[in-house]
Amino acid sequence: MTQAQDPWRDHDRAPYAEALARHAEQDPLMFMVPGHAATAGGMSRPLADFAGERALRHDIPQLVDGIDAGDDSPLDQAVELAADAWGARRAWFLANGSSQGNRMAVIAAAAGSAGHGPAAPGAASAGGTIVAQRSAHSSFLDGLVVTGLSPEWVFPEFDALHGINHGLTPDALRAGFERAAARGERPRAAYVISPSYFGAVSDIPGLAAVAHEFEAPLIVDAAWGAHLGFHEDLPPFPAGEGADVIVTSTHKMGGSLGQSAMLLMAEGPFSGNLEPALDRAYTLTQTTSASSLLLGSLDIARRSLVLGADRIGESVELAERLRALVRTDERLTLVSDEFGGYRSVARADPLRVSIGLSRSGVSGYAMRAALARDHGILLEIATAAAVVAFLGPGKDLDVERLFRAIACVLDEAAAAGAAGGSAAGTAVPELPAPGERAMTPREAYFAPTDVVPWAEAEGRVSADALAAYPPGIPNIVPGERVTAEALAFLRAVAASPIGYVRGAVDARVDAVRVVAG
Repeated sequence: MTQAQDPWRDHDRAPYAEALARHAEQDPLMFMVPGHAATAGGMSRPLADFAGERALRHDIPQLVDGIDAGDDSPLDQAVELAADAWGARRAWFLANGSSQGNRMAVIAAAAGSAGHGPAAPGAASAGGTIVAQRSAHSSFLDGLVVTGLSPEWVFPEFDALHGINHGLTPDALRAGFERAAARGERPRAAYVISPSYFGAVSDIPGLAAVAHEFEAPLIVDAAWGAHLGFHEDLPPFPAGEGADVIVTSTHKMGGSLGQSAMLLMAEGPFSGNLEPALDRAYTLTQTTSASSLLLGSLDIARRSLVLGADRIGESVELAERLRALVRTDERLTLVSDEFGGYRSVARADPLRVSIGLSRSGVSGYAMRAALARDHGILLEIATAAAVVAFLGPGKDLDVERLFRAIACVLDEAAAAGAAGGSAAGTAVPELPAPGERAMTPREAYFAPTDVVPWAEAEGRVSADALAAYPPGIPNIVPGERVTAEALAFLRAVAASPIGYVRGAVDARVDAVRVVAG
């Protein structure tokens, strides 16, 4: 059972991928790009050895008759099937990842009317406000730079013990809209993240209700949720929960090739204005040489998800088996067992198993490194006190092997009397409040800049986005004044053995790039 709107649609087909296969079977003589000419001969032999001859035969340019050219092409059919599968009005196949989708969504929010009906005069001009979750991906900030929109930041709930961001409550989102309204601003959209990297799913219906109350569409960064809605034990996909625009990294949990993603637009009160704005943003952001391999993998991933409910269910059972094993070891905890203490978490993605190490004396970073180095096991992410295992839907992964390896690392650390970094001693410091907004991110980005010693940066306007990992929340955003509190926080994280500062001029944050003057 899937969320597909029309169960009679031909979801057992992958029209675009099948068209690529038919083209390859014809073995055409190609006096055209790509330079490998879809054959393994001559200088293309090393490439064929690397990627496979079949990959070369399927790697063709755009605008080929019978594949993506003309009305109702196989590519058009594939995109329509994707929209149906995810319960959306429209879908766009992205060759530049969810980063492209985030930029598209922000550009469309700036270009489209925030209200019902035709856009008001001047509504498409650059500038304005967007209410946004502070833990937004850097590509969201790129959208702000392109459009001139200013963010009204709302901080997510934060688990300081494990160094984990959760989501926003509807009340928190409402407060963001009310702060903007108090300044006389009418935000163009709301932007939230769900599910989180660690599997926390937000109350999308509640968040959508708040955004719509303020006549703004809800954009959901669902990069980690392409699989949602394709099995009864998984949370619903946001398109059916009131979200207006959804960005999802299909390659992450949907099974397509790396860098492939989708943007989906639901049927809703803003779709009439958003649809042409998204079409234009797509043209602005999508490469004119989109990889047929990436687009074909999206078509195949859609078919696999729609038809693979039984296998997805088996993956859910495997994940539950791993959780049961973790609960047998008193040195370990399950982060999701504590989700009930956070108002922003409505549900959990069962295919994400976040394992807490705060009782073990071993840091998440040491655990992840030891598993890779000594056991040939790669985990998705680590924080100071947790590691996260992703179970790709429909994949038969050996969870017993993973659990035995984790126990072995803990036993070896206990025997050696050294934990490789105490989880208890590496808690993330309290997050600093954002500085005063002095300029828009766009103004700060394009302004002349100076690089100054950190001690001279306080009170200056930052030209860069600086985010300490963990937890990955932007602590300084372009256009904000640099505070002493933020500098101390960033330098403390940079000096620790478990973190770094993304976007910093140097690894220790000894210098900061600020707006000149």
